[in-house]
Amino acid sequence: MKIGLVGAGNIGRHFAARLHAAGYDLTVFDIDAAAVERANRAGIAVASSVVELADGCDVVLLSLPVPDVVMSVAADMVEGTAVRVLVDLSTTGPSATARIAEVVEARGIDFVGAPVSGGTVAAEHGTLTIMTAGKEDVVKALEPLFRTIAKNIFYLGRSPSLGQTMKLLNNTVYAANLVASCEALVYGVKAGLDAKTMLDIINVSSGRSFATQERIPQCVLDRSFPLRFTTELLHKDIRMCIDDAQRLGAQMRVSPVVRDFLAYAIAQGDGAEDNAATIRHFERWAGVTFGAAPAP
Repeated sequence: MKIGLVGAGNIGRHFAARLHAAGYDLTVFDIDAAAVERANRAGIAVASSVVELADGCDVVLLSLPVPDVVMSVAADMVEGTAVRVLVDLSTTGPSATARIAEVVEARGIDFVGAPVSGGTVAAEHGTLTIMTAGKEDVVKALEPLFRTIAKNIFYLGRSPSLGQTMKLLNNTVYAANLVASCEALVYGVKAGLDAKTMLDIINVSSGRSFATQERIPQCVLDRSFPLRFTTELLHKDIRMCIDDAQRLGAQMRVSPVVRDFLAYAIAQGDGAEDNAATIRHFERWAGVTFGAAPAP
């Protein structure tokens, strides 16, 4: 099996490294010169175009930032002569995925929607969760490949859009937990509570979440704010979730408030920063700081 990967950025670079280390015959394509140089240094083959990649690979994985880019790449991909399966690891959304699947499958190429969750750290360690949807026999055949990049693999059904629906609602729940946790923790600091003690208590109590157990302790408590997942990408996911829920007639009342807060943060210049950094708006409004940088 010859594997292609389009997109070797923040997440995709870890897919490339793990697949290459596992011995897969891998070729990557990326428009970013730094990503290409990184692949070259690792001894990974690099294609000069999407079509060239699709001419030489049986299975192609996509790890791309936004639906329009996924659609554009998929449209080029179907011109390839070797590709038989296209797997979208991106967060593309159910509506766009349905359109892409129609284009891809019309050319006799199997399409699998397989968005991932867990962030860059889990991608590096191969402990991501992957939400697969598509023909069951095709997904089953890809399971050894998926196990190279993910720990938790779920099959959600025949429609490739189902994995995307699951990913969007997961990210929407995370966003709501993050924003609610940030504003509550800043309130706690303002009232005189210790930042770390609050997290310790929440994380053995009913308020715990991925935001309080992983993101805020790792990214906010020491004021490091490493880039794991940008604010603009999280906003994109929650916006797509709300739009699709509205299309289906499922009312959302809390999520739009979270979406609007993230939109505000982006308008203040936080779009390219990690989403956990949005706590600084609550801090500014309250006049306090949550956590502190380690002593030299």
